[in-house]
Amino acid sequence: MMVDDLGIGDIGCYGNDTIRTPNIDRLAAEGVKLTQHIAAAPLCTPSRAAFHTGRYALRSGLGSTGRVQVLLFLAGSGGLPPTETTFAKRLQEQGYTTGLVGKWHLGVNCELRGDHCHHPNTHGFSYFYGLPFTLFNDCRPGEGKDVLADLQNTLWQLTLLGALALLSLVCVRVCGLVEVSVSVIVAVTCLSLLAFSVWFVPFELLMTWNCIIMRNQEVVEQPMDLDTLSQKLLGEAQGFIERNADRPFLLFLSLAHVHTPLFSSPGFAGKSRHGRYGDNVEEVDYMIGRMIETVDRLGLANNTLMYFTSDHGGHIEDADERGQKGGWNGIYKGGKAMGGWEGGIRVPGIFRWPGRLPAGRVFDTPTSLMDLYPTLTHLASATHSDRYVCVDGYDLMPVLEGRTERSQHEFMFHYCGAYLNAVRWHPPGSESVYKVHFFTPNFSPPGSGGCYDTKVCLCHGSHVTHHSPPIVFDLHTDPSESRPLTPDTEPRYQEVLQQTARPVLNQLSWEKILWRPWLQPCCGTFPFCGCTENTTSTLA
Repeated sequence: MMVDDLGIGDIGCYGNDTIRTPNIDRLAAEGVKLTQHIAAAPLCTPSRAAFHTGRYALRSGLGSTGRVQVLLFLAGSGGLPPTETTFAKRLQEQGYTTGLVGKWHLGVNCELRGDHCHHPNTHGFSYFYGLPFTLFNDCRPGEGKDVLADLQNTLWQLTLLGALALLSLVCVRVCGLVEVSVSVIVAVTCLSLLAFSVWFVPFELLMTWNCIIMRNQEVVEQPMDLDTLSQKLLGEAQGFIERNADRPFLLFLSLAHVHTPLFSSPGFAGKSRHGRYGDNVEEVDYMIGRMIETVDRLGLANNTLMYFTSDHGGHIEDADERGQKGGWNGIYKGGKAMGGWEGGIRVPGIFRWPGRLPAGRVFDTPTSLMDLYPTLTHLASATHSDRYVCVDGYDLMPVLEGRTERSQHEFMFHYCGAYLNAVRWHPPGSESVYKVHFFTPNFSPPGSGGCYDTKVCLCHGSHVTHHSPPIVFDLHTDPSESRPLTPDTEPRYQEVLQQTARPVLNQLSWEKILWRPWLQPCCGTFPFCGCTENTTSTLA
């Protein structure tokens, strides 16, 4: 069960004492809670790719070098490549009935409408009901725009300029002020219509294009009705369990909450102490409670592993005149889209399996969303398909069962897009967990703790500051990353830098490949270069 954009500080069992989450808290009390559970990326698409495959998103081609770090259009051709293997596919091979209810956001088609090369059905889910894309503000009128808002504004202005030019030419011709040929008017008319179409069709109709519900490969609601979405997703999830209670099954309930635009069922609107966002979290808790109740009612608790998490940290910059719309990440710095800062990647991680996992245990060892893949394949006794695949996660069962208090993760790599942002090192035999930041996002305004001017932090160019030497923290003693280590304060400082070596620079950037006269090899005095090799000598 995965929530979208939920902050680790939004849950009672992780320290929140004002938002009511009794069902999630019960899940933790009856199972195992992980307090250093890490998403492989701070944004939806790359985080979910890593979650499904157990591999960093960069390995799947889902690491961006520019401003766009997630899929923006359902009709785009990008997505999780069909060559990737998901945990659903592995369990499907072992005879499990597999289902996904809710959000996907890893693409649908490659070359033709209906080829479904990225679709959940192609990636091992026998049944799919939900959002093949994601929620954007564009999905609800009056909530503003998310998708390339600056480009939308530019295209709208070009459309207005084209219309104004056309009107001016027509007026000039009608009034006889200047002779304007019909062909010029026709050409300007065509250009104006083209500009209008480029703006209106893909952007003003986004709610129709992106905000849909599919059942398997059939579109069943376009655009979707957010007022009934929670009820539909919950009903589908419960129905899937009830239909498959007598056979091995895997269900991934991928909630649309708490991504914006915020939406709540009438029974939760205005009930929390934290406005619309709090209402959303409390509705999430209700849905989790109904899932627990369904599993228990059907007598499945003792042979069902239940898992609760979020795809990444809360979106702290998201707010409007009605209040905060993004989550709270507790004591951790940063949030969604902020690369390696802990607030964007440290998420809830709760496992319940009565009779198999100890109740009420808490582990602080580094673990990852990528660990679900090897954990599930181990439990399903699936071994053969990973022979030639590099998996970055590790089986969590030794930790969850209490056989060890330390995971196998000595190193974790934290990417911002395609760029290695930070490295986490948990040295053998040590409680320390060092984290080295090679660059950090530039907050705006400075000192604010977020990228409030752009609403989301970016990973490249002037949007980041590179650090030489890198910034080093010990998360064991400083989880909020507020006290950088120095050679004077940390005896292992140089060792940490050596173990987490600086990432390799891109050697094919324009800066690197363009000609520089001062680097030019030359025989003679530059720029008067020229010589002929003496070929009369004999090789020894």
